[in-house]
Amino acid sequence: MRDDELLTVPDVMARLKLGRSTVYDLIRSRRLPSITIGRCRRIPARAVREYITNELEAAA
Repeated sequence: MRDDELLTVPDVMARLKLGRSTVYDLIRSRRLPSITIGRCRRIPARAVREYITNELEAAA
């Protein structure tokens, strides 16, 4: 996964093993940054990695 790669919501769902509504909840709560291009939601791969890192630190 490259830093500049933009992921779709289904991509993030598969990588985090989460459901669609959970991913959108993370986006809505700003815990997972995203951008909108036209009508498409995209999540930077870097943001997914940072989310995982933050969750691991919080769990420790």
